[in-house]
Amino acid sequence: MCRCWGYRVNTCDRLRLWKAEASESFDFYAFNIGDYYGAVEEKVGSENLTKVLYPNDGTGEGRRLRLKQQHFFVSCSLQDMVRSLDARQLPISEFPDHWAVQLNDTHPSIAVAELMRLLIDEKQLGWDQAWDITTRSLSYTNHTLLPEALEKWGLDLFSSLLPRHLELIFEINRRFLQTVRMKYPGNEQILRRVSIISEDGEKAVRMANLATVGSHHVNGVAALHSELVRTELFPDYAAIWPEKFLNVTNGVTPRRWIALANPLLRNLLDETISADWVRDLDLLKELERFQHDSAFLERWGQMKLAVKRRLTNYVHQATGLLVDPATMFDVQVKRIHEYKRQHLNALQVIVQYLRIKHGLDEGQAPRTVIFGGKAAPGYYMAKLIIRLLNGIADTVNADPDMDGRLRVIFLADYNVKLGERVYPASDLSEQISTAGLEASGTGNMKFAMNGALTIGTLDGANVEIREQVGEENFFLFGRTTDGIEELRQQGYRPWEWVSGMPELAEALRLIEQGHFSNGDTELFKPLVENLTGRDPFYVLADFTDYLRAQDAVSAAWADREHWNRMSLLNSARTGFFSSDRSIREYAERIWKVKPFPITISCAIEGVESP
Repeated sequence: MCRCWGYRVNTCDRLRLWKAEASESFDFYAFNIGDYYGAVEEKVGSENLTKVLYPNDGTGEGRRLRLKQQHFFVSCSLQDMVRSLDARQLPISEFPDHWAVQLNDTHPSIAVAELMRLLIDEKQLGWDQAWDITTRSLSYTNHTLLPEALEKWGLDLFSSLLPRHLELIFEINRRFLQTVRMKYPGNEQILRRVSIISEDGEKAVRMANLATVGSHHVNGVAALHSELVRTELFPDYAAIWPEKFLNVTNGVTPRRWIALANPLLRNLLDETISADWVRDLDLLKELERFQHDSAFLERWGQMKLAVKRRLTNYVHQATGLLVDPATMFDVQVKRIHEYKRQHLNALQVIVQYLRIKHGLDEGQAPRTVIFGGKAAPGYYMAKLIIRLLNGIADTVNADPDMDGRLRVIFLADYNVKLGERVYPASDLSEQISTAGLEASGTGNMKFAMNGALTIGTLDGANVEIREQVGEENFFLFGRTTDGIEELRQQGYRPWEWVSGMPELAEALRLIEQGHFSNGDTELFKPLVENLTGRDPFYVLADFTDYLRAQDAVSAAWADREHWNRMSLLNSARTGFFSSDRSIREYAERIWKVKPFPITISCAIEGVESP
């Protein structure tokens, strides 16, 4: 356990980090009879629970370990909450008055059954009282619309690991479905849709359904996402409990993502608008009065250039590549996934490369294109995209024709600490997911706070970022959620799009011919076939408009004072995306808690009192 202090306050929170240990670390009997692995098997098996979070669930053992982990962490946390009440001699009936439990997506949704187990089996409460306590304590934040991320656990696996929890889930479902029957008599279809137990194919526990039934509120994390949660993901639940669904748009902390990560910007802000912006990000709006001040915009650009030099030093140390900080830093750093469409970006980089090779790059901004991110262990197509990005980087960076015009960097082992270098140094933020699939995003906020311009679709929090910073300071492209659905209904045939886009056809042909794989024509064949055969995330459908938007980016970059003005306005208008606002909305609208009054001075050395 560690104690976490807030910024310039005299209160702190406890952050508990759970670790699994075996009750017996060594079996001497097994060792003495020659079973040397068996002697430590219990220790190894127990410690595996907390060694690596989210193991590859492509195997049966991986899925089994995942479910074990979810139950372990949830149970530790809930038992600790109950222990706290007991230590203060408070009745268990007051649990909801002292604890607000937020389910962060479906991973901890076993908490519904686990809290019921603790209340019924350990505290000997009746069902109705236990269910009342549970549903007043839990709330659920949905973070994704992707079906594969809405966890389901087969009944065979679930019953073998958590038989008591499955009994409780069956009873929760039985009682819930009975209330639905009374509301919709004779409607068997709605019963199948809302049931916690899926009857389609292998019977399974639908964890998102369990979380929704067991929570007093369900929220999405951006305006568009919350609307899709209500109308497309859970429309039946929203009809049953319309008051349960709401939105809380994500936020990020300016203390870390500006003040700590970007000290040069912090100093400029402190000098220009006072240091109070760190606690009230809406004060950044005061920057707007400098938007027509040429001298200040020049200073803004010089600050940005100095920050970029810090990243170029890191890139040189990490990769050996020399990067010109005066080029546009065009950045896409996030989890590698087909819906986030790093391969759309890769295709446009190949087009930029081909334009230079063909002498057709007039007006094209010199760019350093930076990728970073990790893929799930068992996600083959995402791993192949990483390989393609690295293949493009190897080819482009070895070509002397690209010097001063195009560089491609893949940042290995991308993590949050590296993000502190990347976000402040970025000029262009790539937020190009298929419309309707990104819940919110927080990287897009970190980029904009630090003055990066966004090229993106109307997806997730991009919608609200564009509303806040102004559509003239955002490079929009791509189909909307309605446009994607219309294309799907018409019968999307991606191969038909290739013939009408010669630059795209040439880019795909280079990939097929092994130009980015040392002549290996088989390596990227699955990726190309997936794009031209199915294209489940509509990469080809958005490609032409994406190129148009990239050309608009190049044109804007040519007028550096105008670019600096847009950059400044992005920073100035991102106060809404502070985590302070987001947490305040959770506190007021979901948890129903008020700020803790500060009545004593802070006595921690080196920390100023408010």
